[in-house]
Amino acid sequence: MKYRRGDRPASGIVAALSALRSARSPACGEYPDLVRLGGLARSWGFNLVQLLPVNDSGSQSSPYSARSAFALHPLYIRLADLPEMNKARGAAGSHSADAVRARAGAAAGAGHSAAALPLSAGKGADADAADSARSEAARLSILEDEKKGLAQFAGDERLRYGPFLDWKLGMLRRVWTEIAAERLSGRNGARSAFEKWTAANPWVKAYAVFSELKDQNGGLPWWEWKDWRDASPEQIDKLWAEAAPDSGIRFRAWLQMRAEEQFSEAASELADMGVELMGDLPIMIDKDSAEVWARRSVFHLGLAAGAPPDMYSALGQNWGFPIYDWEAAARDGYSFWKERLASAAKFYSAYRIDHVLGFFRIWTLSEHEETGFLGRFVPDSFICRDELSGLGFDAGRIRWLSQPHIRSADLMAACGNDTDAMEAVKACLQRIGSEELFLFKPEIRGERDIEAAARDQARGSGPGLSEKARAYLLRRWRDRSLYEFEPGKFAPACSYQGSSAWPTLSQDEKDRLEKLFAAKRAEGEAGWEVHGRQLLSILKNSSDMLPCAEDLGSVPGCVPKVLGELGILGLRVLRWTRDWGAPGQPYVELSRYPVLSVACPSVHDSSTLRGWWEKEADRGQVWSFVSRVLGEDLGPAPEKADPLVVSAILRALARSKSRIAVCPIQDILALTGIFSPKNPDSERINVPGSSNDWNWGWRLPAPLEKISADSALAAEAIRLTSLRA
Repeated sequence: MKYRRGDRPASGIVAALSALRSARSPACGEYPDLVRLGGLARSWGFNLVQLLPVNDSGSQSSPYSARSAFALHPLYIRLADLPEMNKARGAAGSHSADAVRARAGAAAGAGHSAAALPLSAGKGADADAADSARSEAARLSILEDEKKGLAQFAGDERLRYGPFLDWKLGMLRRVWTEIAAERLSGRNGARSAFEKWTAANPWVKAYAVFSELKDQNGGLPWWEWKDWRDASPEQIDKLWAEAAPDSGIRFRAWLQMRAEEQFSEAASELADMGVELMGDLPIMIDKDSAEVWARRSVFHLGLAAGAPPDMYSALGQNWGFPIYDWEAAARDGYSFWKERLASAAKFYSAYRIDHVLGFFRIWTLSEHEETGFLGRFVPDSFICRDELSGLGFDAGRIRWLSQPHIRSADLMAACGNDTDAMEAVKACLQRIGSEELFLFKPEIRGERDIEAAARDQARGSGPGLSEKARAYLLRRWRDRSLYEFEPGKFAPACSYQGSSAWPTLSQDEKDRLEKLFAAKRAEGEAGWEVHGRQLLSILKNSSDMLPCAEDLGSVPGCVPKVLGELGILGLRVLRWTRDWGAPGQPYVELSRYPVLSVACPSVHDSSTLRGWWEKEADRGQVWSFVSRVLGEDLGPAPEKADPLVVSAILRALARSKSRIAVCPIQDILALTGIFSPKNPDSERINVPGSSNDWNWGWRLPAPLEKISADSALAAEAIRLTSLRA
């Protein structure tokens, strides 16, 4: 879809589809609920809805752990709106439950239930009537059971993702086995439409085969399957072609067809209302995904993406997602990315590029690392062994800088002077000749190998690694000045100046290395600019959607430059948009926000506006800033984020020069406080770096119908959006 607002200012609401509640969807939002959300947004003066990812994420509640780059989540399919759930045609008379059951019983004959009828009950009008009656009975039974099932989840404060997904898939499978599979088994219009859709969406074959094989392997990741770990495209096509019409493979494809139909219809209705729909394009997908399994050449397996250490995470982050082979992508004309954009454009007129920095450079880790500490950027300008030799560092000196050297005395202290414990630790180490120095054994390739050694020893009969010794080994593994990521290729290690080896260098040696590091850094940044411009140009020119970039974090100077050149909107989160190098770190004036940006008060990975104000914000400075923007004397800063505080901050943000200003729906609801919980922490969506059942479970505190009926909230929302009209 094409973004229709052009250069005009836009105001938007941000929501996760799973968070929506309505009379039709009391437990979890569904694709048709977007129509009601769009209508609500429009009535409040908003002209954009930003939707968090809706990709199938399998057993993972985070939508950023996608099982497929293309597949939609079946969680959001509305059963009652499926074509198969329409009242059966061909059976005359009443469609009441009793009448349908009576006809089904008569058609089946004594002793047979409607559900027990064979797929083909015979020929002629009587058989057609029996089929119709059986379908109608199944439909009513499914709807009755759905109503009972939804009641079990409707009262939950947060979505119980796993249990609800299992129940929803079970209900969808009933529709498939009792009604849909039969309709697709013969040469008829339903089968023809299905075959046409699958032909137009070739990705679905690999996805459906992958999903079914994963189920057959007990949910194990594909690299642990007994068979089909390395299936070729021809083998995948054969598995698809040979699948029975009522198979699980066809079931998975049918789900995708129906999900697309419902999502497309909802997106079209939003467009008819004049509401833009912004989607989310996560740069990474899960290693255990259909595309990584079926399109191996797109990725660099053995490497994982993450983030380097920063003020929020001393050891960095290891996301576990495989990185892309951009050289292979270039050779095939970036087909994978063009296909992703074409798929997204079926629904969205704008899209958010998650972690746009990854298109310039990505922090890359070995698959053997647990944390994000020991990594390097890809692409980058690395240091080769000859360059180090040219600076006067011989092989021994290079080893000293790039491999942790552990002294016997330090090792004994780490083991609490326990000789048995020290022997256990030595299972990971090897002595250097007769010296009282140890290196890690070659088979120790990363933190995960140290963790595995600790587990193996704990299972054995001998002394295992103590917690103190294990922590010591992990700390020493990270203790190096140079990181040799491939034989003869080096990068400066994180916090290299704090390594044990660095203080042993002469000042002249330090200066020579620092000069080399600086030169490589400059070369690397120049390469990032070229790389980012090339990849983002492909994205920009491959669709009519408006691209918006999530450019948070430590942003190289080339990123805003390239985004500006290409007309891609960046992100400005009020709490983090500050002049960090100036005294007092003042907030950047909203008049200085670039037009090519999206302004917002909070994001899905942060606390809400209320949570920030009450627990994180420097309230006095924020309040002074807001007062100046609004030109109002707001008095002293309140301690609690009451509706006055929320309204003032959002109204100030609305005055930014940003082309788009968006607010998470939690922050909009806080304009009156009627729908806001006492503890703002409970309305947070996600806490990065944590994995639990709580994340991604937030739900609206009331159905959309009730929220829509609140005239006071509507008045406050309209007051806000009128500032950008």
